Amino acid sequence: MGQRIIVLFNLQDGKSKDDYEQWARTKDIPAVNKLESIDGFDVFRAESLLFSDAQSPYEYIEILDINDMDKFGEEASQEHMQAIAATFQSEIAKDLVFINVSQL
Repeated sequence: MGQRIIVLFNLQDGKSKDDYEQWARTKDIPAVNKLESIDGFDVFRAESLLFSDAQSPYEYIEILDINDMDKFGEEASQEHMQAIAATFQSEIAKDLVFINVSQL
């Protein structure tokens, strides 16, 4: 199995969920899933904490399944992917947490 990365984040103040989700569906998700180093990329909306009505501390969760980290680094540094990453980090997301995980 390759590497899995989990990304937790909230939207920047003033960014609407509809605008973000439209951008994610039309730009981010298709671009990332086209990368040869990616086996899967999914984005989830956090609804609530389990067995509670309490809001999750993060609004969104991304899960990236990467089959080759070196190749991913090369692909992520391509101009079109840098543009997507720059938009994500400067205009969309705040409170970003990137977690590398491995399966037991």
